Amino acid sequence: MARLALFDLDGTLVDRQTALSDAVTRLCRSCALSPDAEQWLRIELADRATVDDFARLREAFGLEASTADLWTEYVDLVSSTVTCRPEVIEGLTRLRAAGWTIGVITNGASDIQRAKLAGTGLASLVDGVAVSGDLEIRKPHLRLFELAATRCGVSLTSGGWMVGDNPGGDINGGHQAGLRTIWLRGRPWPDGLPAAHHVVDDVTDAITILLNESE
Repeated sequence: MARLALFDLDGTLVDRQTALSDAVTRLCRSCALSPDAEQWLRIELADRATVDDFARLREAFGLEASTADLWTEYVDLVSSTVTCRPEVIEGLTRLRAAGWTIGVITNGASDIQRAKLAGTGLASLVDGVAVSGDLEIRKPHLRLFELAATRCGVSLTSGGWMVGDNPGGDINGGHQAGLRTIWLRGRPWPDGLPAAHHVVDDVTDAITILLNESE
């Protein structure tokens, strides 16, 4: 089996929720947004954020700032606040040293997801990145997994692993792509989905499993 490891980003490699909360707080303070606008943003951005959310924000609350300026400021704030724990960086560094090809496959807008990778230092540790915004499709769509493998310079036909916290997008998508899977438990597991090959509590545990595969 090829040493390809694809990782989800939000909730797997990085802490999106804390970055989201901090970025929204700072954006609302910077733009003097009302408490109602702040609450609206927190609800609308809970699962993902796109430029369209900020167009609707402008319309709903009659803001003077342009959609582009609001979005750019939000992306900059997220990239400056998002974090990846040092032990995760260390684990990925060890994977690379062990000969693994590392990719990131993530749902979201291309610019904000790549800003997160750059802001955390993850960009220098991965061989390829596929973001749903690149193709306007989302996990578990097979084409997104194929794009991730291609950008890593390999083929899905050679096999590999998918690591993530979303049962449908990450684990079911990984199965459909012919990959072995590691699930970071936390979200409810839907009925009818095939089980992951491994279940862990932290992405560092998943990295340890992969490193053991190298031996």
